[in-house]
Amino acid sequence: MKILHTSDWHIGRNLYGRKRYDEFASFLTWLVRTISLNEIEVLLVAGDVFDTGTPSNKAQRLYYQFLKEVSSTCCRHIIIIGGNHDSPTLLEAPRELLRFFDVHVIGSTQENIEDEVIVLKNNTGEDELIVCAVPYLRDRDIRTSNAGEDLDDKNRNLLNGIADHYKQVADIAEAIQQQSRSSSLPIVATGHLFAAGGTKVEGDGVRDLYVGSLVYVNSSSFPTCFDYLALGHLHSSQLVGKNPVHRYSGSPLPMSFSEAKKSKCILQVDIEHGQTSVTEIQVPCFQELKSIRGDLKYILEEIDTLITTETPVWLEVIYDGEEIIANLQATLADAISGSLIEILRILNNRLMRSVMQQNTPDHTLETMTQETVFEKCLELHNIAESQQPELLHLFRETIQAIEDEDLRAE
Repeated sequence: MKILHTSDWHIGRNLYGRKRYDEFASFLTWLVRTISLNEIEVLLVAGDVFDTGTPSNKAQRLYYQFLKEVSSTCCRHIIIIGGNHDSPTLLEAPRELLRFFDVHVIGSTQENIEDEVIVLKNNTGEDELIVCAVPYLRDRDIRTSNAGEDLDDKNRNLLNGIADHYKQVADIAEAIQQQSRSSSLPIVATGHLFAAGGTKVEGDGVRDLYVGSLVYVNSSSFPTCFDYLALGHLHSSQLVGKNPVHRYSGSPLPMSFSEAKKSKCILQVDIEHGQTSVTEIQVPCFQELKSIRGDLKYILEEIDTLITTETPVWLEVIYDGEEIIANLQATLADAISGSLIEILRILNNRLMRSVMQQNTPDHTLETMTQETVFEKCLELHNIAESQQPELLHLFRETIQAIEDEDLRAE
């Protein structure tokens, strides 16, 4: 049995305002080709198909086009679970239609928990795999509120609820396994959660799943009957509790510049005669990201080097020099003019330190509004008071335009 485990596609996600649809399309095209080349029989998508619960029409077209193309390959079954970014209603809306094409979608906890245990059959109609398709477990789905419970009680009840949910699906799967003609019928499970000991990268967009509490699921919460556990939510590929068959595949695309140097992968899982082996398949880089940090001389030298490669690069620039450079953005724009480099983010640490040093003790970056920071920058650069109202008005219009962007108008 050849299984492919992937998760956290986040179709529709932007990077500092830059649309990434070309990257998502390239990844999905590559994924279809990889499924065919490796003769994959089952595809597991462990949540966060989309980046938001209201994905654009373009994001949805990419998703359904992918499902259409996979249906014509050797892949017999697709299992998709909802993640914390997904809308369960949107994912499950075409569920009955997709099931006709052997695409099984579990967007949220099912009213009948038996519906989360899916028995897949081979071409001759015989059972070949049991999948405990557990989606992202929301607080309201697994925990009841009790009067007088404190934070520790809440955390303990959440963890117990998650463990109990996995025990229930495992018991159902084992009962099916015992009734099957094949005593070696494998069981795999999915999940979208934060496992204890898991790591994330600063700026990668991974957030705690339960507001007001830090609930990290211990590896002992998962039943031992699972031949493989396919997890989503963390964006770096990693093991859970050093267990080689409890794995996060990670996101296929870097979610931030902090992940620019990290290799991305999907996981091929081979189960044969009760033995499970896992092979990492490296995902190609579809858009190069680069972060440059230093003084102006170093930054310009690095940009010159990148230009000579004649490769399209999205760039983050972090200025850490001691000199205050008021026209940093214009200087960098001149440096990349006519090249294949796009600067998506400029962080002027020296300027920010200067702004903060001029604040009174009552003002910190956490307490200052966006307008206050902008006004401090105007003061720092000695902008004439007569010009400040118009600039502040333009700033407000820009912020409003960003907030009012129609995410469905693609």
